Amino acid sequence: MESTQQNNIAELPRPGGEDSTYRPPPVNYEAEQALLGAILENNHAFERVADFLRPEHFADAAHGRIFEAIGKLIERGQQANAITLKSLFDQDEALAEAGGADYLAKLQSSTITIVNAGDYGRTIYDLYLRRELIALGEDVVNDAFAQDLEVTATDQIETAEQKLYGLAEAGQPERGLTTFKSAVIEAVDMAEAALKRDSHVAGVATGFKDLDRLLGGLHYSDLVILAGRPSMGKTALATNIAVSAAMARRKVTGPDGTEVETPEVVAFFSLEMSAEQLATRIIAEAAEVRSDAMRRGEIRNDQFDKIFETSRALYTLPLFIDDTPALTIGALRTRARRLKRQQGLSLIVVDYLQLMQGPAGRRSENRVQEVSEITRGLKAVAKELNVPVLALSQLSRQPEQRDDKRPQLADLRESGSIEQDADVVMFLYREEYYLARERPTQKANEPKEKFNERQADYDLRMDEARNKAEVIIAKQRHGPTGTVDLQFRGEFTRFSDLISDDHLPDDVPF
Repeated sequence: MESTQQNNIAELPRPGGEDSTYRPPPVNYEAEQALLGAILENNHAFERVADFLRPEHFADAAHGRIFEAIGKLIERGQQANAITLKSLFDQDEALAEAGGADYLAKLQSSTITIVNAGDYGRTIYDLYLRRELIALGEDVVNDAFAQDLEVTATDQIETAEQKLYGLAEAGQPERGLTTFKSAVIEAVDMAEAALKRDSHVAGVATGFKDLDRLLGGLHYSDLVILAGRPSMGKTALATNIAVSAAMARRKVTGPDGTEVETPEVVAFFSLEMSAEQLATRIIAEAAEVRSDAMRRGEIRNDQFDKIFETSRALYTLPLFIDDTPALTIGALRTRARRLKRQQGLSLIVVDYLQLMQGPAGRRSENRVQEVSEITRGLKAVAKELNVPVLALSQLSRQPEQRDDKRPQLADLRESGSIEQDADVVMFLYREEYYLARERPTQKANEPKEKFNERQADYDLRMDEARNKAEVIIAKQRHGPTGTVDLQFRGEFTRFSDLISDDHLPDDVPF
């Protein structure tokens, strides 16, 4: 039956001519005719291809316009057939050579079955990809030959990668509606995975027990904002989390049904510090050696031995650093996709989002709008790759003007949609930083007893705040807000779980 159908379709004339003077691109006009005929005969066939097929995927532009018109009528709840479409194509010059609007009737009448409509659609889409690959290859060759001093070879490679991935994404089936049964199964699987993990978190563990207890870990597809004023230790905390995640192992079910451990791969996009500086800080934190002393060579032999041993323990971590300055969302997305494809990916860290550039070609003079586009892009990356994105953000100077300098959501610098797009907003606050700048001095004509009283009060407050930091969870979609206290060792820029007087210290991230 199918061969008869194919023969009937093949006999139909096709609008447009053929040029044999060059190698023609891969096309299958018969498959396009067969699909259109099947849809015109039974509109339910449209549902089999609507998720991935687009009008531009057809090699014949006239076929693409017919497919688009069919889709519009079906979306309106109307019947799409040769009769209802006739008035739309009476004046279509592209169909004139094939018989005008009568071509639609020939398509519909020649169709015998709609069983293979999905196969026809996938054939059309595959051939479209091949034609686009040919065109992309030609563009790459021509651009490489063009001596444009403003566009480097690296820029061309990045552009080609973006186009390739965009081509791969074009027409991919969307997830669409899912049954509540499927959603329930996913939720139970997530809870079971959290139960089996030692940390009892659903997402990627931060390495800080109190923080993981409040957040449940960094959840997949979430955009997590870590904000704070300069010198609060945002980069140090993000680095601690990244290294702790890279040290962790996740249990997954293998192909044979057995549980296997797989590493948590972390991508760290450092727009402020170089990869060498970041590595120096990580080693210094783990070896408990001052990073500035490492850079100046002011370390003892025993300290160097400790640095060497620490480096040997850390250098195999699945932690990948990209220190490209002024990175765009498109470049970040491309590199993260590539890493996930080649190595896997569990967490993305961005330090920090105000140093990123907006989407190429859509540069806005309004910085707030541009930052909003960046946060939307980061959220899209988190959902697309199904990994948490931890993005650092600067705060405005507003906390400096208040007596209580703890940050608030309104303090987010160039906030735009940061608060709206983020699933979690965390603020890092160290009272010790501000107290160190408020050391009392004796005023003129101030009695010594009065000064000593102020000094004693200051010393008491300083003792309470020393080596302590607060992580303020100001927004969380999945749970409560609150504050987590951490210990901060400034000489090593290292955070750890706060050790209280009534219990033994917990394990620290390193």
